[in-house]
Amino acid sequence: MREVFGSRFDVPHGYLNTPSIGIPPEAAADAVAAAVARWRTGAASPPDFDEAVAASRQGFADLIGVPADRIAIGASVSQLLGAVAAGLPRDAKVLTAAGEFTSVTFPFAAQGLAVTEVPLDLLPEAVAEHDLVVVSAVQSSDGAVADLGAVRAAAEAAGVPVALDVTQAAGWLPLALDWADWVVAAGYKWLLSPRGSAWLAVHPRALERGKPVHAGWYAGENPWDALYGLPLRLAAGARRFDLSPVWLAQVGAAAALPYLAALDREAVHRHCLGLAARIRTGLGLPARNSPIVSFDADPARLAAAGIRVSARAGKVRVGCHLYNTHSDVDRLLAAVG
Repeated sequence: MREVFGSRFDVPHGYLNTPSIGIPPEAAADAVAAAVARWRTGAASPPDFDEAVAASRQGFADLIGVPADRIAIGASVSQLLGAVAAGLPRDAKVLTAAGEFTSVTFPFAAQGLAVTEVPLDLLPEAVAEHDLVVVSAVQSSDGAVADLGAVRAAAEAAGVPVALDVTQAAGWLPLALDWADWVVAAGYKWLLSPRGSAWLAVHPRALERGKPVHAGWYAGENPWDALYGLPLRLAAGARRFDLSPVWLAQVGAAAALPYLAALDREAVHRHCLGLAARIRTGLGLPARNSPIVSFDADPARLAAAGIRVSARAGKVRVGCHLYNTHSDVDRLLAAVG
């Protein structure tokens, strides 16, 4: 058990796999366990989970710097971006980064929209030719960080809306994204929450551009008065895009996200980048401002040495989060040799 940043984490030595699965703070894991105990004994009631949903909604809003009334809840990035894609005209031209994570691009391609890929560093130059930019703030495959300032400037100059996926960014990278039209993230990586938790921030100017294709009772203005019968009575704001909550996932997120939002995010940022910089120096890699490091190595050899990593895009991928230490870096460098 490690005690860091005011919490305890039951994280094993050599765990560097946060870009795949984050380790929850003890309080989040305990909250989920307690909820399972109530469920298994028949003590749970559906309204009991409303407080957790509200807490996770507020936590995500605080992490990305927007008001909580802009936040919709869901279960995955692709599900939430599907509402954005469904609202676009059929002749819309979508711009994204080459090699982007497919949960970001498939919702648009599946609608039959024209999706153009360009190298990440050239994205701002191509914005004006398109009707939407959709990109991850930090790339899943190798940790490359998008120049959000340049994307914003190009998009505002051309009047092009922007959708950002911050799944690999929120939790370690300080964010202020009140300018973006949509901001989406899944909770089970750097946000240290159970899988099945995800959020979509919707700027007021984009509210009518999306289509709530997964609308159910929880998307109602008052969900408990929207259980039966027509007419359609969706929430006036971003909650119209809500998915009926994955209860246990929201319970864990309700503990994890407010914890992360209350931290000194610059300190977390420095910690994560400092560990990743040591890895890059030790492996002779160029510097980069990302806690995700991608390099050539044998994943089986690392696994045999007790190092938890992932294989992505033909390379080993590791990530350094707030619960990682210099000992994890030392173990990795020794195992790589």
